[in-house]
Amino acid sequence: MTNPDPYLRGHGDTRYRVSHYDLKLRYKVSSNRLEEQAQLYVEIVEATSRIDVDLYGLRLGKVLLDGRPAKFRHRGQRVTVEVGDRVPGNRFLLEFKLTGTPRPVPGVHGAAGWEELTDGSMVGSQPQGAPGWFPCNNDAADKATYRIEVTTDPEYHVVANGTLTDSTRSGATRTWTYVMDRPMAPYLATVQIGPYVVQKRPASVPVEVVHPRTVHVGHGSAFERQAEMVEYFSQVFGPYPFAEYRAVVVDDDLEIPLEAQGLSTFGLNLVAPEWNNERLVAHELAHQWFGNSVTSRQLSDIWLHEGFACYAEWLWSERRGGSVSAQDRAAEHHAASSSTPVFRTLADPGVRNMFDDWVYKRGALTLHALRAELGDAVFFDLLRSWTREHAGGTVTTDDFEAHCLRWAGAAGAQVDDLLQAWLHRSELPPLPVLSS
Repeated sequence: MTNPDPYLRGHGDTRYRVSHYDLKLRYKVSSNRLEEQAQLYVEIVEATSRIDVDLYGLRLGKVLLDGRPAKFRHRGQRVTVEVGDRVPGNRFLLEFKLTGTPRPVPGVHGAAGWEELTDGSMVGSQPQGAPGWFPCNNDAADKATYRIEVTTDPEYHVVANGTLTDSTRSGATRTWTYVMDRPMAPYLATVQIGPYVVQKRPASVPVEVVHPRTVHVGHGSAFERQAEMVEYFSQVFGPYPFAEYRAVVVDDDLEIPLEAQGLSTFGLNLVAPEWNNERLVAHELAHQWFGNSVTSRQLSDIWLHEGFACYAEWLWSERRGGSVSAQDRAAEHHAASSSTPVFRTLADPGVRNMFDDWVYKRGALTLHALRAELGDAVFFDLLRSWTREHAGGTVTTDDFEAHCLRWAGAAGAQVDDLLQAWLHRSELPPLPVLSS
């Protein structure tokens, strides 16, 4: 087995891919008790007689292969399943039956995954947390469609990825069913459970804010202009890539917001109408294009998520009115970066550095440099074609460089040296300045 991502060792298996996950969860909030039946529709990619599935902390009772018991060994956070002699193209259905108390999965940057809240639960899995609540091939490059069914106490509202297709009360429980029909990396799958109400916002796609009844998320909150952000980003980045967008505000404080495909999660401490909160609303929304629809194949290319989402903050700062332009934001963060030397490159920041603030800001400055060199018309055409050509797929820094060179060449511009300086050298280039 080849490890798919050297920044996430011990996860993923290149010998197979999953085309679809069907997850049926029964969850008791008061005890954090989960019963689950998970179906994985598998296709073999490399000849093998066994595959490894990622699963952490839950008790695995049975594995079925096309309806028949399969031999397996669950050791650590890997389940090795004997699948018989298989060749590329072979397809089969794996079914896992498991129970337990889901909990976050430890990692270099802290634990991630399923977390209990004061009243409910939430999931934020980047990058290692998905195996803590469902068996998966935890490789961002192995995208699949999902059906997520959650049965829980009837007083709770459930949110998961995709379109809500059913919500049915049966006795002492209610079952919620969501379908995500666009390819999704495992770490972007989520379930949010809490005593929530839903506020709908008029936009070109359905936009909702899901929140505790006592929390104000309308006029005079950081979410006041969320629908306007959707419309603006759809202009500059291309059409919104999913069927709907939701922001979930949990009834607890969170250190940072968390993105998932088709939704984002925010803490109570991020609701107040101030720039630092509003920029995070813009940042998480931008991840729907950059990170969720177009996903970096490996974590070494995380700037393709975070640099783009950070630059979206600066674009929104320019759009929202007021006196702070994207150029002002670039100057502010370039000055801050100048006083903090970095000894890694944006194209390979290192495992321990990949979520450092300099990756976000230097990534945004790289895009600002491209904008300054190419001009707005070519730059935004470049972004829209990037999201269109790679929608639902995975990409690398090399892919983005090739894309930039193609667009720059067609426009009679030269960006080779610019890309080398910003992506492959540690020294900070001069501040890029937009032409007036």
